[in-house]
Amino acid sequence: MSKEKTSFVYVTYIRSTPDKVFEAIMKPEVARRYWGHENLSEWKPGATWQHVRDNEQRTVNIVGQVVEVSPPTRLVITWASPAQADDPAAYSRVRFDVETCADMVRLTVTHDELEADSAMAKGIQRGWPIVLSSLKSLLETGQGIDVFAWPKAT
Repeated sequence: MSKEKTSFVYVTYIRSTPDKVFEAIMKPEVARRYWGHENLSEWKPGATWQHVRDNEQRTVNIVGQVVEVSPPTRLVITWASPAQADDPAAYSRVRFDVETCADMVRLTVTHDELEADSAMAKGIQRGWPIVLSSLKSLLETGQGIDVFAWPKAT
């Protein structure tokens, strides 16, 4: 019996260019400034990628595979906890769609194929809004926000 799946969609508008938004998602030195993590990969379809915490331990928090790379408009990756990396059913998918909208960018992040009511799904619903707000802040003001300061679930 397959488990029920859910998805999470977040849309934000950023005063930036598609190239800068796409670069911010993929370049480790930019991602660490708004996410506190680096996204490491060769960024080619089929390549692995890792979401690595920018700390002394260099903790790998998420792993996956690059599904599609179409700069600067679309990136699709799979997403799983390293502890579940050997279980194909544990992977979800993230799609970043970057569109020009007047003098700004519309960024749509769709995280789907999540197991409904799982810890991962709950973390995604809490995490994406602050991460994407920090990305917006970094690109518009030059400074991200502290994504680790957000209140813990009660």
